[in-house]
This record gives sequence, structure tokens and C-alpha cells, in this order.
Amino acid sequence: MAKTANSVLVDMTRCIGCRGCQIACKAWNERSARKTVMYGNFTNPTDLNSDCFTNVRFVENGNGKTPVWSFVKNQCLHCQDPSCASVCPVAAFRKSDEGPVTYDYERCIGCRYCMLACPFEVPKYEWEKLLPAVQKCTFCAERIQDGLLPSCIKTCPTKTMFFGKREDVVAEAKRRIASAPGKYVNHVYGIEEAGGTSWLYISSVPFGELGFNMDVPKVQLPGLTWSYISSIPAVIGVVLVAGVGSWVVTRRNEVKEKEGGKEDRP
Repeated sequence: MAKTANSVLVDMTRCIGCRGCQIACKAWNERSARKTVMYGNFTNPTDLNSDCFTNVRFVENGNGKTPVWSFVKNQCLHCQDPSCASVCPVAAFRKSDEGPVTYDYERCIGCRYCMLACPFEVPKYEWEKLLPAVQKCTFCAERIQDGLLPSCIKTCPTKTMFFGKREDVVAEAKRRIASAPGKYVNHVYGIEEAGGTSWLYISSVPFGELGFNMDVPKVQLPGLTWSYISSIPAVIGVVLVAGVGSWVVTRRNEVKEKEGGKEDRP
């Protein structure tokens, strides 16, 4: 990964849950609004979808009798060595030198291997469209190329996100943890997860309690994911062959039974 690669630190102790980033992202990417339903939680929509590239998850933590809210910005983490790009057979995904993992819908063949490979379940498919594409956060690659901040970072009123080169972002995350003992858990999520991501998080609440995937291997995933994904066509082929074979045997037995019945007739 080039030293010019950009990264972001999300300091969740600063987030106030205003969802300005969520609105700015939808506006910049010209995504449609959808009718949603509330389920007793302020997270809305409840998950990312093909029209929602980032959302803010509201997590209620117990603190005696007083509820305490934590706010988690959720979007593509733009892995250093993305498994979505490694499994794509037509190179529709690419990790750019600037940091974003970009997607070329004109190359996409709709295999959706990227959705299976992503350890964070980020890529979403436009099931509702006749000509669907995969959709996810773009890290505002075109804005970065023009020297602008990503739209979500630019609109944040509390400076929850710190943007810079990855080595500087990692150093800033460690500095904040070291300079405020007891304020943060001693973990920077994204330094090692999936071999390292471009979006990093620090928090005052353990990440497992905030819904983060704590089972992500601390190694780069392409080698692991491709060994799994590449076996899928073979498995499907075996299933189809077995199904055809079963149908042939069953059909042959039915024919024999019918012919046997005819021979028994007077």
C-alpha cells in the first residue's frame, strides 16, 4: 500500500448521533430515500443498503438506572488488502493508491462473490432493479482526488473523524488513548482486523458491546477468502450433477415399474 494512502480515525466519544454524515453521504451520492419502520431503536435504517452507504448505529449501554447511548458510524472500512477485490473475477473492485476501494459497475457480472468475501458484510446488491449493481461507500474517491474531504467528514459538527495519511491516523489514535488514561479502551479497531483497514475506531466502550465483529482474523483475508469462494462453483457443479443423476435413476425406476405393470396384465 502506497504511503500516500488516506485513512480516517473515528473517535466515538465525540459523536453525538446527529446523523449529519448519513444525510451528507446520501446527498453527495444522490441515493434515493426509502420508507423505513422504527423498531424501538433510533438506528434508522437498521442496516446499510444499496441506497444507504453509511448509517449511525444507536447502542444503549446500561449505567445504573440511566441509559447511556453510544453512536457508531458504520460504512465500508476500505481494507488495506480488500478481500472483495481479490475474489472479484473481473476486477470490478480495486484498491486505489489514495486509499478508497473503488467499484466499476461496467465490469461487474453480478456474481456477488464480494458480498460473501467481505468480513464486515458491507457490499449490498440492488435486488430491486432490473439492471442491478453492487453498492457501498466509495470513501468519496472523487472528492479525495480533487483535494476535498469526504462529504461525511466535512459535515461533522463535532470533528468525530480525523482524516489523514494512515501512519498519521494510527499515531493520532494511539496518542489519544495514551493521553487520556481511562477514557478509551486500549484497542484501536482496524489496525490489525482483516490485516488492517483504512477506517479506524477508538471508543470508551468495548467494541464487542457496540456490535463490532470481534471474530475477524488479524491477517489479510484474500488468501483465506479465495480458497473458500473458489470452491463454490465446484460445489454447485457437484450438486447439479448429483441432482441430474438422481433424476435419471428415479426416472428409470419409474419406467421399469410401469413396464413391469404392463407385463403383469392378462
